[in-house]
Amino acid sequence: MRHFKYAVSFMMVFALAVVFIGCAKPPEAEKSAAKTAMDAAIAAGADKYAADDFSAAKNLWDTSEGKMNEKKYEEAKQGYVNAKAAFEKAAASAAAGKKAITDEVNAAVAGLEEGWKNLEASAKNVEKKMKDAWEADTKTFEDGLKATKDMIATDPEGAKAQADDLKAIIDRWDTAFKELAAAPARPAKKEKK
Repeated sequence: MRHFKYAVSFMMVFALAVVFIGCAKPPEAEKSAAKTAMDAAIAAGADKYAADDFSAAKNLWDTSEGKMNEKKYEEAKQGYVNAKAAFEKAAASAAAGKKAITDEVNAAVAGLEEGWKNLEASAKNVEKKMKDAWEADTKTFEDGLKATKDMIATDPEGAKAQADDLKAIIDRWDTAFKELAAAPARPAKKEKK
């Protein structure tokens, strides 16, 4: 009888342990919240403008996914909570990174406009010699500058690349004008009598 009591008690404890172990549920709410934060970070451009923070958050996400596959739900739950916080941080960093690039491009555009004005003044002196090339580059520059200004709000990195291309046009013409200014003037031809 005594052994029977212990056996029944052991079976009850074992059954309760199995029930509690079997009741552990995957942390779906935490996973969903972390996924929402990840989507928001991607939408904010964190993968471009805050790549380090986004990569760290993505590593936390991947680790949590691994814990889910191993059915280590408590560790996965904490991992998703940490990933959510990291994705939120990456989204905030993305806004700051995008603003920094936007400010840089705005400054570059202002410099481009000033450089172009200076070139236009120099171009008037040699316009007759290089009229066709100058007119083509003038159109290209003006169209490119307008496109760059339009891109600043939506694609600062693209605007930065466009600004670099426009800077190359200014540099090329600046060099050409300096070379023309340094070249000795040709003597005027004498007319035949």
